[in-house]
Amino acid sequence: VQLQASGGGLVQAGDSLRLSCAASGVNFRRNVMAWYRQAPGKQRDMVATINGSGFKNYADSVKGRFTISRDSAKNTVYLQMNSLKPEDTAVYYCNSRRVVVGGSYDYWGQGTQVTVSS
Repeated sequence: VQLQASGGGLVQAGDSLRLSCAASGVNFRRNVMAWYRQAPGKQRDMVATINGSGFKNYADSVKGRFTISRDSAKNTVYLQMNSLKPEDTAVYYCNSRRVVVGGSYDYWGQGTQVTVSS
């Protein structure tokens, strides 16, 4: 499994960005795909997930502003981020989780920096 995140950058508050995660070796129908973020000095937190059935879940802090989606033909997961705030500044990581009997496997991409200036 390989995950390649891209699309980060420096933007102003209120702007939009779209992150992409190119996934290889991943079955979207079997894996839960997710975006996490980690700000300096803080733990890595879940931002959004999408499971094999297409069900989506979001952190309260991004509901109504961020949208996770996937394109199975392109093996890519996206995170559309609108109305960005300075508190959204973090390194964003793509994650793929395969749940099996007795546990799960987690795969991580390398992260992409998002910086939102006020």
